[in-house]
Amino acid sequence: MKMKLTGINQITLRVNDLRLAEEFYAGILGLKIDHRVGANITYLRLNSDMLVLVKAETPGTPEARDIRVDHFGFRLASDSEVDEAAVYLDDRGVHLVTRPAHRREGRAFFVMDPDGNLIEFYSMRSTGIRKEAGVLDESSPSMLAADSRQKIADVSETAKKPRRSRK
Repeated sequence: MKMKLTGINQITLRVNDLRLAEEFYAGILGLKIDHRVGANITYLRLNSDMLVLVKAETPGTPEARDIRVDHFGFRLASDSEVDEAAVYLDDRGVHLVTRPAHRREGRAFFVMDPDGNLIEFYSMRSTGIRKEAGVLDESSPSMLAADSRQKIADVSETAKKPRRSRK
């Protein structure tokens, strides 16, 4: 028997600060808070899709790739909406990892949320993935995010206060 999957039920992210993550996903991106489970889980909805935010038991850092999702994407209706979304997010101080560029599947750019999760915003061509060569960005999401992740790690490392001796 072959499974007939029809879509993705949910994406669950571990986050350091649930309220900060809610502010980003609901306040800036516009997802609707569906419901909360206690103080540590928030369900957000975008049409029939769910994004679940779970308070991490141990703090994550941008360079700790083992507890994060590689990336996930939100589809926009057109190339121009991709460009407009980049301006909207940049105006709100969201860290843009890349500016909009033509990729094989459409026009896309990447941002990071407050916990260093990589998010793609893209327009999917109705004809699917391009086969022809041209001026396309073929970089992998992880490669695109490497410099940004390092900068965030460097900033958080220098922000730590030195320990004082008890002597």
